[in-house]
Amino acid sequence: MVRYLKTAAALADTSARDREVRETVTALIEDVAKRGDVAVHELSRRFDNFDREDFRLTEAEIEASLAAVGEDALDDIRFAQAQVRHFAEVQRAALTDVEVETLPGVVLGHKNVPVDAVGCYVPGGKYPLLASAHMSVVTARVAGVKRIATVAPPFQGKPAPAIVAAQHPARPVFHTVTRGIALRRFVDLGATIVPFNQPESHPFDSLPPVTE
Repeated sequence: MVRYLKTAAALADTSARDREVRETVTALIEDVAKRGDVAVHELSRRFDNFDREDFRLTEAEIEASLAAVGEDALDDIRFAQAQVRHFAEVQRAALTDVEVETLPGVVLGHKNVPVDAVGCYVPGGKYPLLASAHMSVVTARVAGVKRIATVAPPFQGKPAPAIVAAQHPARPVFHTVTRGIALRRFVDLGATIVPFNQPESHPFDSLPPVTE
Protein backbone atom coordinates (compact mmCIF):
# COMPACT_ATOMS: atom_id res chain seq x y z
CA MET A 1 0.00 0.00 0.00
CA VAL A 2 1.27 3.46 -0.89
CA ARG A 3 1.55 5.83 2.06
CA TYR A 4 2.10 9.52 1.35
CA LEU A 5 4.34 11.27 3.84
CA LYS A 6 3.52 14.64 2.34
CA THR A 7 1.06 15.82 -0.27
CA ALA A 8 1.12 18.96 -2.35
CA ALA A 9 -1.14 21.83 -1.36
CA ALA A 10 -4.05 22.64 -3.63
CA LEU A 11 -3.18 24.98 -6.48
CA ALA A 12 -5.72 27.53 -5.29
CA ASP A 13 -4.11 27.58 -1.84
CA THR A 14 -0.58 28.02 -3.16
CA SER A 15 -1.67 30.72 -5.62
CA ALA A 16 -3.34 32.70 -2.85
CA ARG A 17 -0.31 32.30 -0.60
CA ASP A 18 2.09 33.35 -3.35
CA ARG A 19 -0.04 36.42 -4.06
CA GLU A 20 -0.07 37.34 -0.38
CA VAL A 21 3.70 37.00 -0.11
CA ARG A 22 4.19 39.08 -3.28
CA GLU A 23 1.94 41.86 -2.01
CA THR A 24 3.59 41.89 1.42
CA VAL A 25 7.13 42.07 0.04
CA THR A 26 6.16 44.73 -2.50
CA ALA A 27 4.66 46.88 0.23
CA LEU A 28 7.78 46.52 2.39
CA ILE A 29 10.12 47.47 -0.47
CA GLU A 30 7.99 50.47 -1.37
CA ASP A 31 8.03 51.58 2.26
CA VAL A 32 11.82 51.32 2.35
CA ALA A 33 12.08 53.24 -0.93
CA LYS A 34 9.89 56.03 0.42
CA ARG A 35 11.12 56.36 4.00
CA GLY A 36 14.67 55.14 3.68
CA ASP A 37 16.69 54.41 6.79
CA VAL A 38 13.73 55.11 9.07
CA ALA A 39 11.86 52.19 7.52
CA VAL A 40 14.94 49.95 7.68
CA HIS A 41 15.26 50.53 11.42
CA GLU A 42 11.55 49.93 11.95
CA LEU A 43 11.66 46.69 9.98
CA SER A 44 14.70 45.52 11.92
CA ARG A 45 12.84 46.06 15.17
CA ARG A 46 9.70 44.45 13.77
CA PHE A 47 11.21 41.29 12.32
CA ASP A 48 14.31 40.76 14.44
CA ASN A 49 13.70 42.72 17.65
CA PHE A 50 17.05 44.29 16.85
CA ASP A 51 18.23 47.82 16.19
CA ARG A 52 21.34 49.95 16.40
CA GLU A 53 22.40 53.37 15.21
CA ASP A 54 24.93 52.02 12.71
CA PHE A 55 24.39 48.58 11.21
CA ARG A 56 27.99 48.25 10.15
CA LEU A 57 30.04 45.92 12.33
CA THR A 58 33.06 47.34 14.07
CA GLU A 59 36.45 45.69 13.88
CA ALA A 60 36.05 44.68 17.52
CA GLU A 61 32.76 42.91 16.73
CA ILE A 62 34.34 41.11 13.80
CA GLU A 63 37.25 39.91 15.91
CA ALA A 64 34.86 38.80 18.66
CA SER A 65 32.84 36.81 16.12
CA LEU A 66 35.95 35.09 14.79
CA ALA A 67 36.99 34.18 18.33
CA ALA A 68 33.51 32.85 19.12
CA VAL A 69 33.54 30.55 16.10
CA GLY A 70 36.76 28.87 17.11
CA GLU A 71 39.75 27.69 15.12
CA ASP A 72 38.27 24.31 14.08
CA ALA A 73 35.22 25.95 12.51
CA LEU A 74 37.43 28.59 10.89
CA ASP A 75 39.51 25.81 9.35
CA ASP A 76 36.32 24.28 7.93
CA ILE A 77 35.30 27.65 6.48
CA ARG A 78 38.75 28.15 4.96
CA PHE A 79 38.64 24.67 3.42
CA ALA A 80 35.18 25.23 1.90
CA GLN A 81 36.15 28.61 0.53
CA ALA A 82 39.38 27.23 -0.93
CA GLN A 83 37.31 24.78 -2.98
CA VAL A 84 34.93 27.49 -4.14
CA ARG A 85 37.81 29.83 -4.92
CA HIS A 86 39.71 27.22 -6.91
CA PHE A 87 36.80 26.38 -9.18
CA ALA A 88 35.89 30.06 -9.56
CA GLU A 89 39.46 30.73 -10.69
CA VAL A 90 39.16 27.94 -13.24
CA GLN A 91 35.89 29.44 -14.49
CA ARG A 92 37.42 32.91 -14.64
CA ALA A 93 40.38 31.60 -16.65
CA ALA A 94 37.95 30.10 -19.16
CA LEU A 95 36.49 33.54 -19.88
CA THR A 96 39.15 34.76 -22.25
CA ASP A 97 39.28 38.14 -23.92
CA VAL A 98 39.19 38.13 -27.71
CA GLU A 99 40.60 40.60 -30.21
CA VAL A 100 41.03 39.92 -33.92
CA GLU A 101 41.65 42.03 -37.01
CA THR A 102 39.07 40.66 -39.45
CA LEU A 103 40.04 43.08 -42.21
CA PRO A 104 42.86 45.61 -42.48
CA GLY A 105 42.03 48.25 -39.88
CA VAL A 106 38.89 46.43 -38.64
CA VAL A 107 39.44 45.09 -35.11
CA LEU A 108 36.71 43.15 -33.35
CA GLY A 109 36.67 41.57 -29.95
CA HIS A 110 35.24 41.38 -26.47
CA LYS A 111 36.49 41.80 -22.93
CA ASN A 112 35.32 40.28 -19.66
CA VAL A 113 35.11 43.20 -17.25
CA PRO A 114 33.94 42.69 -13.64
CA VAL A 115 31.23 44.91 -12.27
CA ASP A 116 32.48 47.65 -9.99
CA ALA A 117 30.46 46.66 -6.93
CA VAL A 118 28.20 43.92 -5.60
CA GLY A 119 25.89 43.50 -2.63
CA CYS A 120 25.78 39.99 -1.14
CA TYR A 121 22.92 38.85 1.07
CA VAL A 122 23.69 35.97 3.44
CA PRO A 123 20.48 34.50 4.92
CA GLY A 124 20.55 33.48 8.54
CA GLY A 125 17.31 34.31 10.33
CA LYS A 126 16.78 30.72 11.54
CA TYR A 127 20.14 29.16 10.73
CA PRO A 128 23.36 30.75 9.45
CA LEU A 129 23.60 29.74 5.78
CA LEU A 130 27.34 30.03 5.26
CA ALA A 131 27.31 28.69 1.71
CA SER A 132 25.68 31.93 0.57
CA ALA A 133 28.78 33.81 1.70
CA HIS A 134 31.11 31.31 0.03
CA MET A 135 29.23 31.42 -3.27
CA SER A 136 28.74 35.18 -3.45
CA VAL A 137 31.55 36.95 -1.60
CA VAL A 138 34.36 34.59 -2.62
CA THR A 139 33.30 34.41 -6.26
CA ALA A 140 32.92 38.19 -6.45
CA ARG A 141 36.43 38.58 -5.20
CA VAL A 142 37.80 36.08 -7.72
CA ALA A 143 35.97 37.96 -10.47
CA GLY A 144 37.85 41.11 -9.53
CA VAL A 145 34.98 43.15 -8.11
CA LYS A 146 36.42 46.24 -6.47
CA ARG A 147 33.78 46.85 -3.82
CA ILE A 148 31.91 44.13 -1.96
CA ALA A 149 29.24 44.72 0.64
CA THR A 150 27.50 42.02 2.63
CA VAL A 151 24.18 42.03 4.45
CA ALA A 152 22.96 39.42 6.93
CA PRO A 153 20.21 39.39 9.54
CA PRO A 154 21.07 39.15 13.22
CA PHE A 155 20.90 35.72 14.80
CA GLN A 156 19.38 35.47 18.25
CA GLY A 157 19.67 39.21 18.72
CA LYS A 158 23.24 39.72 17.60
CA PRO A 159 25.51 39.31 14.58
CA ALA A 160 25.87 35.63 13.69
CA PRO A 161 29.53 34.76 14.37
CA ALA A 162 29.64 32.02 11.73
CA ILE A 163 28.29 34.32 9.02
CA VAL A 164 30.75 37.05 9.97
CA ALA A 165 33.57 34.51 9.79
CA ALA A 166 32.42 33.35 6.37
CA GLN A 167 32.15 36.90 5.05
CA HIS A 168 35.44 38.07 6.48
CA PRO A 169 37.93 36.74 3.87
CA ALA A 170 36.68 39.19 1.23
CA ARG A 171 37.04 42.18 3.56
CA PRO A 172 33.64 43.68 2.70
CA VAL A 173 31.87 46.37 4.66
CA PHE A 174 29.77 44.32 7.05
CA HIS A 175 26.14 44.90 7.87
CA THR A 176 23.73 43.29 10.28
CA VAL A 177 20.30 44.27 9.05
CA THR A 178 16.85 42.84 8.60
CA ARG A 179 16.46 40.21 5.94
CA GLY A 180 17.03 41.05 2.28
CA ILE A 181 14.81 44.13 2.28
CA ALA A 182 17.54 46.37 3.61
CA LEU A 183 19.97 45.04 1.01
CA ARG A 184 17.75 46.47 -1.70
CA ARG A 185 17.67 49.74 0.21
CA PHE A 186 21.45 49.70 0.56
CA VAL A 187 22.31 48.66 -2.97
CA ASP A 188 19.66 50.53 -4.94
CA LEU A 189 18.93 53.56 -2.83
CA GLY A 190 21.63 54.09 -0.24
CA ALA A 191 21.25 53.37 3.45
CA THR A 192 23.27 54.04 6.61
CA ILE A 193 26.59 54.55 4.81
CA VAL A 194 25.34 57.64 3.01
CA PRO A 195 22.53 59.91 4.22
CA PHE A 196 19.13 59.33 2.65
CA ASN A 197 18.90 63.04 1.86
CA GLN A 198 21.73 62.72 -0.68
CA PRO A 199 20.06 60.80 -3.50
CA GLU A 200 22.82 61.70 -5.92
CA SER A 201 25.23 59.63 -3.85
CA HIS A 202 25.36 55.87 -4.14
CA PRO A 203 26.27 53.81 -1.08
CA PHE A 204 28.98 51.93 -2.92
CA ASP A 205 30.78 55.21 -3.60
CA SER A 206 31.91 55.26 0.02
CA LEU A 207 33.11 51.65 0.21
CA PRO A 208 36.87 51.12 0.22
CA PRO A 209 38.18 48.91 -2.57
CA VAL A 210 38.85 45.28 -1.70
CA THR A 211 42.42 44.72 -0.58
CA GLU A 212 44.39 41.52 -0.30
